[in-house]
Amino acid sequence: MLKSEYGGDFLLVDYDRPRDLYSRDAVKLEKVKPEYVDLATEAAETDLALTVGGRKVVYTAVGRFDGNAKAIVIFLHGRGTNRQSGASDWIHGGNFNRVKNLMMRNDGLYISADFSDFGRRGTAEIKALLLHEAELSPGAPVFLACGSWGGKICWRLIYDADTAPLIKGMMLLDSVVDDAFIAQAARMDPAARPAIGISASMEDWVVGYRSQVAFFEKMKSAVPDYPIRFVLFDEGTHGISLRMTDWRQVLNWMLAAKGY
Repeated sequence: MLKSEYGGDFLLVDYDRPRDLYSRDAVKLEKVKPEYVDLATEAAETDLALTVGGRKVVYTAVGRFDGNAKAIVIFLHGRGTNRQSGASDWIHGGNFNRVKNLMMRNDGLYISADFSDFGRRGTAEIKALLLHEAELSPGAPVFLACGSWGGKICWRLIYDADTAPLIKGMMLLDSVVDDAFIAQAARMDPAARPAIGISASMEDWVVGYRSQVAFFEKMKSAVPDYPIRFVLFDEGTHGISLRMTDWRQVLNWMLAAKGY
């Protein structure tokens, strides 16, 4: 930890390539060393499909995919990738293998989904998937993990009257922000506010961290008691949050913030 502000809600964290990338991967950026993964999740992993508007939405599910999950995490990939970005055990330093294990071992459900686009069509597909899984697991808190451009869909779901009450937290992983939400957040019942966790890098030139920091600071100013946290890495290009985010820490904070 290089810096802590806002009572620990803003952290500047050291990212060291020799330690966090080169010494961790067997094949740089493509395959983590085997000792960093636990493939016990394979017994609880399957590919499923949901038909939405005549289109088949394929998604990888790990954990309680047949229902009665205690919590649900849905990952939405960015541009130029697909659900494999969040389903692979080996890329991103094995970090998605960790969230798979975390949800499986705690009777939860992890999902990485494909979708048609980052507009209204893709949003409709993920909305249908979210509502389907929420029906299978009544009362389970839903957390969105929004990678890069996938945040476009996440924000639409946050505004949607059908899905917003189900979403208890949103992780913006090198993702886009929406300043229009600040005014809405100020009007919301505190119990209805989804926790927001932002992760970004100072070397991200695709989305850029400055707009994300500005959003965080505006939220802290306008709604001081809003459950929002920011982890900024001092190095690391776009996508580094997919490697470095501590799923356990973020989800435990969100669950506590929402009274679980």
